[in-house]
Amino acid sequence: MHVDDQILDGCIAGKRNAQYLLFQKYASRMMGLCMRYANDKDDAKDLLQEGFIKVFENIGSFRREGSLEGWIRRIMINNAINITRKKRGIPFHEDIEKIPEIEIPENNDHDEFPQISQEELFLMIQSLPDGYRMVFNLYVIEEYSHKEIAEILGISENTSKTQLLKARRFLRNSIGLKNKKQNI
Repeated sequence: MHVDDQILDGCIAGKRNAQYLLFQKYASRMMGLCMRYANDKDDAKDLLQEGFIKVFENIGSFRREGSLEGWIRRIMINNAINITRKKRGIPFHEDIEKIPEIEIPENNDHDEFPQISQEELFLMIQSLPDGYRMVFNLYVIEEYSHKEIAEILGISENTSKTQLLKARRFLRNSIGLKNKKQNI
């Protein structure tokens, strides 16, 4: 029997040691996922904890047809979406004209691409407004289609596309501002 199967069987039986082993195996990867959807590390820790509670409550429904990690990821993503909706609501705009512009000057100088660290990019993504960040993460990181995102979030495909467009503009402008500051 494979180690994951032993851990899974133990979790289904409600054994705390197996739950601990499952948590230890996947917590760091899932924390990275939660950080992409949270506003800060404390929120991400809450998402992680609540997500694993859901994993353990529903572990018996895992059919062993796909990867356990993929199944846990799906639960974490759904949990992050649901908690964000409940806590803050997610503002989505149907038309791009209805979206208030964020006061960031356009940077059209693309000759010199700024060097930014992974940490800086992560912080820029984390600073996106909730709706933008949710769609950006689902589309770019999780590789969901706009149709899937629309179904998950209860929005239209066009709204998903609009949110992604605005997220990309926000990030491009943030990178441009950083570049201008470095050149000053």
